[in-house]
Amino acid sequence: MKKLLFQFDTDTHPSVFDTVVAYDGGADHVIGHGGLTPDNVKMLVEGAIFTRAPKDKKNTAIFIGGSNLSAGQALLKSVQNHFFGGFSVSVMLDSNGCNTTAAAVVAKLAKGRNLTGKKAVVLAGTGPVGQRAAVMLAKEGADVTITSRNIKSAEEICKTMTDRFGVSIKPLEAPDRHSRKIAIEDANIMLATGSAGVELLSEEDWQDNPNIELIADANTTPPLGIGGTGMMDKGIERHGKIIWGSIGFGPFKLSLHRACIAKLFEDNKQIFDADNIYALAKDMA
Repeated sequence: MKKLLFQFDTDTHPSVFDTVVAYDGGADHVIGHGGLTPDNVKMLVEGAIFTRAPKDKKNTAIFIGGSNLSAGQALLKSVQNHFFGGFSVSVMLDSNGCNTTAAAVVAKLAKGRNLTGKKAVVLAGTGPVGQRAAVMLAKEGADVTITSRNIKSAEEICKTMTDRFGVSIKPLEAPDRHSRKIAIEDANIMLATGSAGVELLSEEDWQDNPNIELIADANTTPPLGIGGTGMMDKGIERHGKIIWGSIGFGPFKLSLHRACIAKLFEDNKQIFDADNIYALAKDMA
């Protein structure tokens, strides 16, 4: 029986990247639908859950993507609300690659280390990857702060993550390089998840900081978010800090994404959001 993955995208056009990885992850056919919302997804969900016998439902799965994490979370909730009894299929949420990217980088940072009590700062952390990385660091026991140009936005996002995942994350307004340098003064872990091509800190801002142990930058577009790091950095040491660049952990992110797709077809009851994806990342790392 063919493994069918229905790609539910909140953007107008389903992501080509997600489609390719879905095939590489073992789906036989990927059927994309764009522009989906909680209000128009019901018939698609019913088509997915009613068409195969109970023993065969594991061969149908749903992937929720798109560039907007809030929209993706709302769509996931709506999809789950249409499940009942044995009528369900496995679902994965990875809006803008948020879960797989965050899980990959945090798993690399945490490998072989105890992060309990470590101070972590997620620079420009209000985007999808920053939000999820903050959650995963907090679940590792780190004391996590996310910075933003807009304190109101940071406060709202921290509250949302607390309500959704039961973790404590602190917001901090840091609209410029000087305030970001101050934000990392006591940090042990520094992760940049800002907009492409925007340098958040220079090398001089962190190279002599004696507290920083681990650095990661999720940006692949020069200039990188953290000056003095390289996108190819793969756990290298520079200025006494261990550094990961986006291409350094990128292959692991892709492997994780493919592995999640494969696991969707093991049964029809799995929900792959931040928790399950990060647990798999730790096993794989």
